[in-house]
Amino acid sequence: MSRFVAFDVETPNCKNYRMSAIGITVIENKSVVNEFYSLVNPETYFDSFNIRLTGINEELVAHSPTFRDLWPQIEPVMSSGLLVAHSAAFDLRVLRYCLRDYGISWKRRVSYLCTVKIGRCVLPNISHKLNAICDYYGIALNHHHAGSDSRACGEILLRYMKDGVDVRQFIKRYELIR
Repeated sequence: MSRFVAFDVETPNCKNYRMSAIGITVIENKSVVNEFYSLVNPETYFDSFNIRLTGINEELVAHSPTFRDLWPQIEPVMSSGLLVAHSAAFDLRVLRYCLRDYGISWKRRVSYLCTVKIGRCVLPNISHKLNAICDYYGIALNHHHAGSDSRACGEILLRYMKDGVDVRQFIKRYELIR
């Protein structure tokens, strides 16, 4: 277990079934070795709340690839290691909906780590919001930017491992096809 794929998605509205951005940070041998970020045209409407939160709107993504167009580029990276996300259930659910709605076959289930779940066990007396953990560890963060959030998630995982946490005990499985 030497390769981790930390990822984060932003969504255009409260339904959380499409993404408007994705960030991916690859960690290998305890170092960040690759980063990817893209806006995504969700082909749906944007809520004002999500626009305020992420700064992403219809105009910004108008010429961006759709998830279907982006998937061939990101699938090899997403398949190359153990998935990691901060509040992983959210990001994995959005991924599942995008795969389903675009009729894309991938894996039936994936193994993953959630940095929130790990943190609640190893640092039980602090907030586990991404910005709070980043403040705690002194990790730079442009919150709600998928590229920055995925990088921060990867760096949090590295901190846990540096502090001696055996992350293997936190590996879970997520059903992508139901």
